[in-house]
Amino acid sequence: MAFIAIAAFLLSFFGSRLFATACPTCVVVGRGIHFHHFWYGIGMVALTGWLAIVGRRTERLDRAYALVYGLGLGLIGDEVGLLLTFGNYYSELTYQIFVGAIGLIILGALAVRFGERLRKDLLGMKRWEVVGLVGFFLAGFSTLFFAFDQELLGILFALSGTLAIVLSFRHRHEVMPGQAEN
Repeated sequence: MAFIAIAAFLLSFFGSRLFATACPTCVVVGRGIHFHHFWYGIGMVALTGWLAIVGRRTERLDRAYALVYGLGLGLIGDEVGLLLTFGNYYSELTYQIFVGAIGLIILGALAVRFGERLRKDLLGMKRWEVVGLVGFFLAGFSTLFFAFDQELLGILFALSGTLAIVLSFRHRHEVMPGQAEN
């Protein structure tokens, strides 16, 4: 689960950095308030934490929780400079390199330490489950585009993610007992 969460964190963090760098003027402002994407991240982290505490727990749900949790942490992590400087989003802090290096080191350490479990977690997933997790990531990552007032991209990512989730859910329930679930 940790590998999935950290991989989602890195993808979300670097995707957020890339988008914010490529489109620095794309922001959502309502009634004079700039709605930063760390709020979406806080919501994702809070939701998955709550679901992990009180929700139904299965290995598949735990993977989904880990993915959304990592996605939310990446959205929060992207705005660490803003949060630490109380408003300077473009501060000269080198946290991008630090976070990236730490994330890669952690992924490497997890791969070495838990290689067998990692193989079981990743290679043991059915195709429909992989499609569903990609769908969760796309739908969750769409919040970044909404935060930057890029509704069309947000809608495309959200719809793509939702479609993947629906297709994976339908495929899972269409598989008859005794059939292969790939």
